[in-house]
Amino acid sequence: MLAGLGRQVQSTGLLPVDAIDTAFDALRRFRALCDILHVRRIWAIATAACRDARNGRAFIAEAERICRTKITILSGKREAYLTALGIVSGIHRPDGIVGDLGGGSLELVDVHGSRVRGGVTLPFGGLALQDITGKSLKKAEKFVEEAFEDLEMLHDGEDRTFYAVGGTWRALARLHMWQTGYPFHVMHNYRISAREAQEFSRLVHHVDTDTLSKIEVVNAARRPLLAYAALVMENLVRTIKPKQVVISVLGVREGLLYSLLNARERARDPLISAAADLNVLRSRSPHHGQELINWTDRFMESTGLEESSDERRLRHAACLLADIGWRAHPDYRGEQSMNIIAHGSFVAIDHPGRAYLALSVYFRHAGLSEEDLSPRLRELATTRMLDRARVLGAAMRVAYILTAGQSGVLPKTTMRVKRGKLILKLPGAYSELVSDRLAGRLRQLARLIGREPSIET
Repeated sequence: MLAGLGRQVQSTGLLPVDAIDTAFDALRRFRALCDILHVRRIWAIATAACRDARNGRAFIAEAERICRTKITILSGKREAYLTALGIVSGIHRPDGIVGDLGGGSLELVDVHGSRVRGGVTLPFGGLALQDITGKSLKKAEKFVEEAFEDLEMLHDGEDRTFYAVGGTWRALARLHMWQTGYPFHVMHNYRISAREAQEFSRLVHHVDTDTLSKIEVVNAARRPLLAYAALVMENLVRTIKPKQVVISVLGVREGLLYSLLNARERARDPLISAAADLNVLRSRSPHHGQELINWTDRFMESTGLEESSDERRLRHAACLLADIGWRAHPDYRGEQSMNIIAHGSFVAIDHPGRAYLALSVYFRHAGLSEEDLSPRLRELATTRMLDRARVLGAAMRVAYILTAGQSGVLPKTTMRVKRGKLILKLPGAYSELVSDRLAGRLRQLARLIGREPSIET
């Protein structure tokens, strides 16, 4: 629900009465839902509109009564910092300038890995710009241009990434996604080249928004603000000169939650953690996933195939997800697993990485043919990623016919490249596992890596 609390704050200094009523209605509903769910603790925060309005404190007092909890009014600097932590929590090794565009303000902060530096807040939210300029886009553009020229921190973002946070920027990206026919409709980590982001933003802010193709994919309540979000984006990209714009669905709220974690929890990889949780929930033998990681580690090291640290990380996640579809009908395990992974609620992974995970597990179930593979998903993967997904899928096909998805077998067997051959070693009682199907799957893998297969007992 968009209350529009910041709609008139710049001109009147007050939160609008109708917006206050809408916000209180929403808060009553949220409080009722919390009671139904037996929520024991609530963290509540307020941002620019409540920070700047003369009646902001009175609004907060009534909101606290409705919510039955304390509400913290964030300073602009604190809001920028928490937004940056939201990026840290959900983007793998971020490096660039974070911009969070709300209704009342724009927060900008520099992030590199887990390091957060600086942080400024400007009255450039869509509602604030409308209010300050009397709904004149021409005045708004001049206002924004002049402010960005004097902002030294923006020049530190050249050739890095600009991370766009906020609902109206997500709406702008959604419009771009649909207009360009992008094959994947997951918003988090959607990437646009800097040139394309600037050109598209210029288009949106110079034409009547309602005439734009695919405008129906944007919430009607956000459409009046789209042009203002676009002109801020256009000027930011022109000033910063980043190499790309990345959309994040994580921001100040997720940053607040991340700030509450201890150092050990913060250090965990969110992708691997999510894959491990799904492994526990849906696999036959969760420990088998970790054994598969170790087994493929040794296999990959023996092949001589180059593997970056990021590729190794993705392979580990794929191993944890390899058996999540086992309860499905055998004819649909590959397709179902692929859809769960491709559209799952994962963070800290880009869209090509999602495609790699989904394809690896698809190949593990459905075989190595691409005949029935979704062309939309295939578009996201590079040639190298597709090749590596096939290799991992083929290796997992060998592993699962050996183990039936149960732990305890892989640590006692090895599959390595030695003396130009791909050798699967099955000592002792495990020699009874040799079969034509196992030999066939080993041959498939051997062909992919250009080796001769051999089974030793």
